[in-house]
Amino acid sequence: MKLIVLCLIALCLAQPAAAAELRVDLGHGVVTYRTKALLERGDARIIEVPADVAFHRPMRYRAVPLAALLGGIAAGDHLQFVAADGFAAEIPAALLLNRLGGEAWLAVEDPARPWPVLPGHGSAGPFYVVWTRPKAARIGPEQWPYQLASIRRLGGVAERFPAILPDPSLPPDNEVRRGFAAFQRTCFACHTLNGQGDARLGPDLNLPHNPTEYLRADLLRAFIRDPQSLRRWPQAKMPGFDTHALSDADLDAVLAYLRHMAGRKPAR
Repeated sequence: MKLIVLCLIALCLAQPAAAAELRVDLGHGVVTYRTKALLERGDARIIEVPADVAFHRPMRYRAVPLAALLGGIAAGDHLQFVAADGFAAEIPAALLLNRLGGEAWLAVEDPARPWPVLPGHGSAGPFYVVWTRPKAARIGPEQWPYQLASIRRLGGVAERFPAILPDPSLPPDNEVRRGFAAFQRTCFACHTLNGQGDARLGPDLNLPHNPTEYLRADLLRAFIRDPQSLRRWPQAKMPGFDTHALSDADLDAVLAYLRHMAGRKPAR
């Protein structure tokens, strides 16, 4: 009996990992894409990513043009990319249609040839959104979701989560409004605000206390640039945002938005 069990274990270990599934819902029914079928598609190809966001080095992937899996979307649409760990990236469809210079790809991990392990995060697979020419479209690090589980077409952030909106009386060119736009690109993929949002990776940034209420501006700015500079914790998942990912002007605007929202908490 023991010999049979050992043989079965050995057989399982010798087999490639089970094929994974990606669910895509663009409003006309869920479509499920499986690893094997994606790897064998006619438009799948090997791409080079010189500065990979997750691995911090050049990487090569077998990938499918992401737009090819999103038939029917328009430039004004909005999509949400949800990862297995609760990360929820909000990406305008215009960025994904390759009209701004950068091109999005769905990198597909071959179970027989797994990608390197990300320290502290495990595998980046089975699916990972990567970009070629990301600087042309000003693609930030939060728009490279890995461990991807689903893609959904949804209403825009402002429509779905009104409690995160700044005061509507603010003029269009106000720094708080610029900060709100930067907040959506950089913070909202991991955090909620005023209890609203789909991300489940980080804490709420306004309840019960806004970070601007308990951290000096210089310390909060340093924390966003390099979280380990304020609290050394090897297991922390929050990445730092350098000036390429978040300019000094955008960082100041995000802090202005957070300070503003500290005065816009929901009634208890």
